[in-house]
Amino acid sequence: MSLDTSTTLQEWIGRTHEVEDIVTPRLLASFAATLGDYAVQTTNGAAPPGLHWCLTPDIADMRELGPDGHPAKGGFLPPVPLPRRMWAASDVRFMAPIRSGDGIRRRSKLTAIEEKQGRIGPLTFVTVRHDIANDAGPVIEEDQTIVYRPAEAAAASPALPASPTLAASHERAVDVDSVLLFRYSALTFNGHRIHYDAPYATTVEGYPGLVIHGPLQATLLLNFATSIVGQSPRRFSFRGVHPAIGPQRLLLSATSPGNDGMALEVRSAAGHVTVKATAQW
Repeated sequence: MSLDTSTTLQEWIGRTHEVEDIVTPRLLASFAATLGDYAVQTTNGAAPPGLHWCLTPDIADMRELGPDGHPAKGGFLPPVPLPRRMWAASDVRFMAPIRSGDGIRRRSKLTAIEEKQGRIGPLTFVTVRHDIANDAGPVIEEDQTIVYRPAEAAAASPALPASPTLAASHERAVDVDSVLLFRYSALTFNGHRIHYDAPYATTVEGYPGLVIHGPLQATLLLNFATSIVGQSPRRFSFRGVHPAIGPQRLLLSATSPGNDGMALEVRSAAGHVTVKATAQW
């Protein structure tokens, strides 16, 4: 990128955006029905882990969408001149439970923009800080990383499956089909067409099929970790490693919890590690 473009992008740092929502019984029921047995059962009206990713979506008019189904760049998010964007990673701190009926406020702030040269070409990483609160005070802090990349990146030759790196003590198989992908897109109001529009995913973005959402995989891991320990972690971090293409059976793996928490990963049917995560209590 040119220096002028870089300078313009840096001017976006510090921008803020606020959204409000309500934890409705319908959302809770829809979340439970979508994840089924993979969602932990909670008590006292507490929301299951990962529900916050279904709250406070950015709702754009149809006329405000880009060709990929996302809201067009240049509003809150900077006008990065790279055409493809993905949710790359998140670091989440849980301070208090979210409960049914809560009024939720999310204040987002663009905190960093970093340009790098990767194996597939230029990359731009945008970091957004989300502060989520209910009427009683803060409930979640999250630092989300969004990566922008060239159009040719998805069609690049896939890496060979990684050798197992996790000494797993717990495993769970999860079957992911196109209905689950559609439902999760609906839950999160995510219009990105790679998750439900197979012709677009394959012919425009170059994937071999529909892409399984990163936060869906993270939600499955978060609930898996919670079911193993018996309580939700106070901190959960994940990053995308390799695209997971559905439909397929994913394998969730986790180490035994220790002083440093728990390491988790998702492995595709082809043997690729698709998401890595850590949980701490």
